[in-house]
Amino acid sequence: MHRGRFAQHALPMDVEIAEERILVLTDRFGAHEAEGRAWPMRLQAFGTMAKMAGLLARPKDDEFEVTYREKRLQPFWRLASHATCVYERGRDYPITLAPEVQRVAIDGQDRPIAAHKVTLHGYESCREETRRQVLVDGLTGEEDPTLAAYLDFAAAPADAEHLAQLNADKVVVVPPQVRASGLVREAVAKSIGAIEADKVLEETVRLEAVDLYYRPVYAFRFRRGSKEAVVEFDALTGALSTTGSTFEQHLGKVLEPKFLLDIGAEAANVFIPGATVVKLAIVKGLELSEKRKGAKTP
Repeated sequence: MHRGRFAQHALPMDVEIAEERILVLTDRFGAHEAEGRAWPMRLQAFGTMAKMAGLLARPKDDEFEVTYREKRLQPFWRLASHATCVYERGRDYPITLAPEVQRVAIDGQDRPIAAHKVTLHGYESCREETRRQVLVDGLTGEEDPTLAAYLDFAAAPADAEHLAQLNADKVVVVPPQVRASGLVREAVAKSIGAIEADKVLEETVRLEAVDLYYRPVYAFRFRRGSKEAVVEFDALTGALSTTGSTFEQHLGKVLEPKFLLDIGAEAANVFIPGATVVKLAIVKGLELSEKRKGAKTP
């Protein structure tokens, strides 16, 4: 009996990778409402001592100043996989007999008895299907299931030109620090479960979604005296945070166009020996114009 992909394969494993997408989630709340909701949180943003002082003498509005306003698009990845495995294996089916049984005939044939058991031999045809969705913070590279809440909001497809225009319009577009190629390899590896098989007839891993989402966040930096603090406002959920930060270092910078999928058949075969990548994603809208002209659609 063999386990996993080391079983005898009648066909090589197929790995299908969906064309990757960039999706920008649409704001529910605008800049004016975001700042209006952030303003009451300004005292809390300066910490416990400031809040205690505020109980004794309520600070005046003119003691606070907004020194920086930011709208940013913050990245996270969504990968959805569907794995199918069809295989065959031989199996023994032991039947425990009552102590008084002396002889057993099945289908007209006597069967040997050992330790009050009769063992039948069979050959099983099996099919397993598994689905998996992974949501990964684009800055930390950590899986974060809570990001699923953003998938219920409206989103529009985008490309590098659209993101560059947003950047030119003073929207901070934060590039992901974790690349899709590594996430794809990990997703394929986790989709291949351990099996007991004598012969694998079909093994397919389909990455049905390789999506880079951008969610809108507003941030406001307040100054009171010599101290500064940041309040963040989630433009989709309306949640407020006083533990956030700003990303103005990315404002106005040209995005690296190839921050999406960068994996070819060679890379997949090194990672999964014998795999056949039957569909490769082409980075559309993210290549430089000269390279886009020569790109081939799979």
